[in-house]
Amino acid sequence: MERIPILQMGEFLLVTIQVDMHDRLAMALQEDLTARISQANARGVLIDISALEIVDSFIGRILGNIAKMAKVLDAHTVVVGMQPAVAITLVELGLSLQGIRTALNVEKGMNLLRVALDPESAPHPFPRG
Repeated sequence: MERIPILQMGEFLLVTIQVDMHDRLAMALQEDLTARISQANARGVLIDISALEIVDSFIGRILGNIAKMAKVLDAHTVVVGMQPAVAITLVELGLSLQGIRTALNVEKGMNLLRVALDPESAPHPFPRG
């Protein structure tokens, strides 16, 4: 069975979904990712879904479940690269993706994870002076 690669970058895990997600693959990702969070003692998970053109209600729920499981394992989750059509579909399906922070791209997502771990590292919104 095919698997989605999970890369470790320091205390973060990076998942880049480059294939269409079917239900069994989504379930395997959920199991693999939660096991990897625990094994690696990861503090953050970044999931890049920029290649996904379609996210149905099941895949949306799996993403939500991954975020909840990661939180229980003391890791933050950020989903990046959501296509506008995917966002529209999720809203129309009534899926709010609670517990999942989103960002436009990987760089912004990594910054969100860094700030979640060290709020003092966040850039001040207004320059001091």
